[in-house]
Amino acid sequence: MIAAMEEKEILEKVSAVVSAVLKREVKLSPATAAADVDGWDSLSHMMIINGIEQKFSLRFKLKEVMAFGNAGDLVACIAGKLKE
Repeated sequence: MIAAMEEKEILEKVSAVVSAVLKREVKLSPATAAADVDGWDSLSHMMIINGIEQKFSLRFKLKEVMAFGNAGDLVACIAGKLKE
């Protein structure tokens, strides 16, 4: 239960970063993919990844970024890095 709460919290923070980059309110679910969000293109993707790295004080490897299929994958990776 605590892990689920942590992932929900992470998803909310990721949604806030996406909202800030896209300059509009965006609510992500674990199943949300970049293609599902208007304005989430390759340039904004890199700005979002950079914003997330700053927000959580971590760094992603290119291999990790390329493997993100949806917000749930991103949240799981962040959660794993925060436990390291």
